[in-house]
Parts: sequence; structure tokens; C-alpha cells
Amino acid sequence: MDKKIIPLTALPYNKNAKIVSLHGGHGFQHKLRTIGIREGQRIKIISRQPLRGPITVMVGNCQMTLGRGMAQKIMVEIL
Repeated sequence: MDKKIIPLTALPYNKNAKIVSLHGGHGFQHKLRTIGIREGQRIKIISRQPLRGPITVMVGNCQMTLGRGMAQKIMVEIL
């Protein structure tokens, strides 16, 4: 079975996924890794705000909110 890699923004609600890669510059990747978003972590979308608003995700036992631009650069694989 082929592994389908999609941006975090395309992940359906309450589906578990694994972070595969972070697309962006060194500063962007460092910022995400500092807050616990790194390759191999499990992630799940909890809510989406309308009109291209932020996305709330669960990473491990922590909830955090990301802008859509940042979320678009996080590539995940649905588990």
C-alpha cells in the first residue's frame, strides 16, 4: 500500500497522522521543533476556524493553534 503524504491542512477531523516532513526554512523548522512539532510525532486536527483561520491540533498530550500558512508546510501521513 502506498503511503499518501498530504499537507496538514488537508487532514480530516479526528484522524491520526504522523508528521513526515517540515517544508520551510531553517528558522521555521526550528520554531516548530521548539514547540514539539517534529518528524515522527503523531498529530490530530481538533478544530478549524472558518475563513482560512487558524487550526487547533493535538500533538502528544498538548493542544496548540497554528496558522494555516504554517499548517500548509507540515506534511503528514494518515495512520
